[in-house]
Amino acid sequence: MSLISQEIPGLVWGFRFYPGENRCERIALNAPVEAVLPGEGWVWLHMALSDARTPALIERIPGLTADARATLTSNDTQASIAHDNDVVHGTLVDFERTFDAETQTIGWLHFAVADGIIVTTRLHPLRSIDRVKAVVERNARCRRPIDLFGMIVGEFQRTLIALVLELTHELNAIEDHVYGETGGMHEPGLAPLRRTAVRLHRHLRTVLALLRRASSAEEDEVPDGFLDLAERLADRLEAVDRDVFALQERARLLHEEIDSQVSAETNRHLYILSLMTAFLLPPTLVTGFFGMNTGGMPFSGDGAIHGTLVAFSIILGSMGVAWLILRRIGIL
Repeated sequence: MSLISQEIPGLVWGFRFYPGENRCERIALNAPVEAVLPGEGWVWLHMALSDARTPALIERIPGLTADARATLTSNDTQASIAHDNDVVHGTLVDFERTFDAETQTIGWLHFAVADGIIVTTRLHPLRSIDRVKAVVERNARCRRPIDLFGMIVGEFQRTLIALVLELTHELNAIEDHVYGETGGMHEPGLAPLRRTAVRLHRHLRTVLALLRRASSAEEDEVPDGFLDLAERLADRLEAVDRDVFALQERARLLHEEIDSQVSAETNRHLYILSLMTAFLLPPTLVTGFFGMNTGGMPFSGDGAIHGTLVAFSIILGSMGVAWLILRRIGIL
């Protein structure tokens, strides 16, 4: 029995679509490599960059440009969208997931859309792409690869909306804690929330700028239908970006409120410390004076049996004088 794996190297899943029939076929992982190449209908290949054999398989796929292949096999962590020779390729932001949970960790999806094929690659499992796979398995109404690309970006938008709702719920809880009667001044959950909001806003602005620029390309430079799709996707992501920006501003204002409360508490402690210093300074001078090892100190002779009591009275008197002075100048 052969111990060599018969699976298509690097393929996570693949589908072959048949436009006009509203159906698709799952490409078996143990099928020959030729099964993933363009032919009847069009195909969607989703590959894992964690498999070292993936670049070799991508090199065998016809219809992709050298830049598109480089994008699919890169480890870029910056959003990008480019087009050349009727091929659209780039990197989109997404969110990673584990086997049993969805996370707020940002991941990256690399894609290339050409005539008859769409190829997506990733290093770690992602939220949106897995949801698109589930939608395709339930209802495979995709006439062209560019339509599937629109589904991927649309699902990313829905993932963003869900994440914004999660972050909003967390921020509401933090606000209730900070502005509540107890007035919590230390909220460890606010810092990661702010980082997530800032990164989302930055990446969204980049994707929006790229989509706007791509939508101004010539029709013969991009796949059919891409220009209209880019305009629609940009409008939809613009609305989400406004929500993310509003969330970022709320988190910033809440952080400033916490800083204000911390500053007020610090000032109160410094005020108390200053008062204690003012009260203890005169007694310190008195005890320092009587602690000098010099001759002729008052109340030091054998006849001064009440010297300690007199010195203590002077200490109390100096504290009283300090209290009167502080009251007179309005500090107390």
